[in-house]
Amino acid sequence: MNKALTVARLLDLLRDTLQLELVGDGAGLDRVISVNEVSSPGLVLAGFVERFPAKRMQVFGETEITYLLSLSEQRRREVLETFFAFDVPCAVVTKRLDVPHELREIAGAHGVPVLRSSLKTTEFYRRVKPALDEEFAPSTTLHGSLADVYGVGLLFVGRSGIGKSECVLDLVERGHRLVADDIVIATRRGNDVIIGRGHELQRHHMEIRGVGVIDIPSIFGIRSVRQQKRIEVVVQLERWDHADNVDRTGLDGATTTILDVEVPRVTIPLNPGKNITVVAEVVAMNHLLRYSGVNPAEAFNQRLISRMRVASDVRQYLAEDDE
Repeated sequence: MNKALTVARLLDLLRDTLQLELVGDGAGLDRVISVNEVSSPGLVLAGFVERFPAKRMQVFGETEITYLLSLSEQRRREVLETFFAFDVPCAVVTKRLDVPHELREIAGAHGVPVLRSSLKTTEFYRRVKPALDEEFAPSTTLHGSLADVYGVGLLFVGRSGIGKSECVLDLVERGHRLVADDIVIATRRGNDVIIGRGHELQRHHMEIRGVGVIDIPSIFGIRSVRQQKRIEVVVQLERWDHADNVDRTGLDGATTTILDVEVPRVTIPLNPGKNITVVAEVVAMNHLLRYSGVNPAEAFNQRLISRMRVASDVRQYLAEDDE
């Protein structure tokens, strides 16, 4: 579960990105921002409050500040008292505009922090929305190893000790890139994209049994790693068992679910001598082929069906030939 986004944490995370500064004494910095939407006060300043989204961050641009300054001091106080009576998490003034002292005073009386940004209002919206979307995106922690193989994110999973890290290490040695080992933090973007990255403390280190913890970029160079990658195929590593029913055609189209998103899953049985690294590369290339609209297993199946249909027609013709 994501850590609660308070105004203080917003300042820490996005101070530079949004060019933010705190206005006032810092009261209310522990207020929680509970939604990933941002709004401007709009019609609330004119007295229409029925549809006011008070849980959102509220942005005062040049239009709102100019409107407030056009009012008499008494009317301005009345408008701001009505506005800050709602439980808004914080107010942000853009374009580094001067903040009316009534706004500072009344916001402080209601315990609402006021921030100021040097960005223009449209630029502020453009930057803050994806940042909030990422902060509020559903996430989970997976046990596995994530690698970028030919541009395809392969997540290797399986029981402890089965060889996930060793497989990814071999892929890195062959020129592919490590994203995360052992702990993969998965985050959903939009409706169907799962992004994986490593834990900040463990990033780009691997634990190899018998060797210990190794630093991948120090050994293989900075091009051997990347910060994050979309998880596109889950590779399930399992011990070989003759009793298991293993897919030999690729027609089953098995999937697994991560954060309510279905991801293709390939199960690879392991036995002595199998070159799992080459198999992983083929899995990635086969995924790219399918993504381009070519399904080799399905095409082969259709050829077999066509050939059997032709053979059946010939047999029927010969059976009906009485001459």
